[in-house]
Amino acid sequence: MDMDFIELDGVEKVFDVRRKAGFLRRERHEVRAVDGISFRVPRGEMVGYIGPNGAGKSTTIKMLTGILTPSGGRLRVAGIDPSRERTKLAHRIGVVFGQRTTLWWDLPLRDSYRLMHRMYRIPDRRYRENLDRCVELLDLGELLDVPVRQLSLGQRMRGDIAAALLHDPEVLYLDEPTIGLDVVSKAKVRGFLRDLNAERSTTVLLTTHDLTDIEQLCKRVMVIDHGRLVYDGDLAGLHEVGESERMLVVDLERELPPIELASEPSARVVKVEGPRQWLAFPAAASAAPLVARIAADYPLVDLSLREPDIEAVIAKMYVSDSRL
Repeated sequence: MDMDFIELDGVEKVFDVRRKAGFLRRERHEVRAVDGISFRVPRGEMVGYIGPNGAGKSTTIKMLTGILTPSGGRLRVAGIDPSRERTKLAHRIGVVFGQRTTLWWDLPLRDSYRLMHRMYRIPDRRYRENLDRCVELLDLGELLDVPVRQLSLGQRMRGDIAAALLHDPEVLYLDEPTIGLDVVSKAKVRGFLRDLNAERSTTVLLTTHDLTDIEQLCKRVMVIDHGRLVYDGDLAGLHEVGESERMLVVDLERELPPIELASEPSARVVKVEGPRQWLAFPAAASAAPLVARIAADYPLVDLSLREPDIEAVIAKMYVSDSRL
């Protein structure tokens, strides 16, 4: 059970879609949102599940929670078939959808938590301990008496994460959990999830477009595109397969010729615009040597680091495949 806490074997999800084909005629089309996915997730592992919009990430999570029934294949979470025993599974999982809330829109945050206390039949002591911990670590103290509809997106996201954890779930599904958060709030959420995984061995499946979330939380990453699993391994391997690059944006004191990079052959100047220069280098490499070199030899004012876009990484993976 521990080695195969989440199991998918050839799982498919097909939707029937009717499209207009004339003035009064519609044609039926089959859309394969998930196309034969298989993987295993052991208990206590944190896994990044990423891909471009429309790849099938949310559909997979909805099948894992029992919201959707697979069209084919076999799926188990903690030995339970989600679609057949959804109520039983609900007490063992927590879910956060970045674009939707599980909180009651017109109620204060505190009242939403009280309702969940009763719905999940959480022992009073455990409820108070979990709520106090979430309130402290997610900085929710001043928000407990605010109606959910008055919360910002970032505040609501923190509220949703707390709500998903009140009943001590064994597995947590997170769909864009840091969307709308500022840098400080993102750091708090990441630290909270890291501690949760370490202290309680909570299994986490994380979907996000923010690769920093993946880098700081997950040792393993799976990439889905067009409903198929196209990569399963560590993040460094993904960058290598996708030949992805990070971008170092350098602001100098004055306009200068392109920065000399003879000592950093893996880096290249891709754009120069006045005193600002853009330097690309392999995403799997450290930026430290490049930054140190520029700071030592050039009149540096400021710099920033931009992570690769996951859509670009996957696009390069397919370009590489087509050349084989």
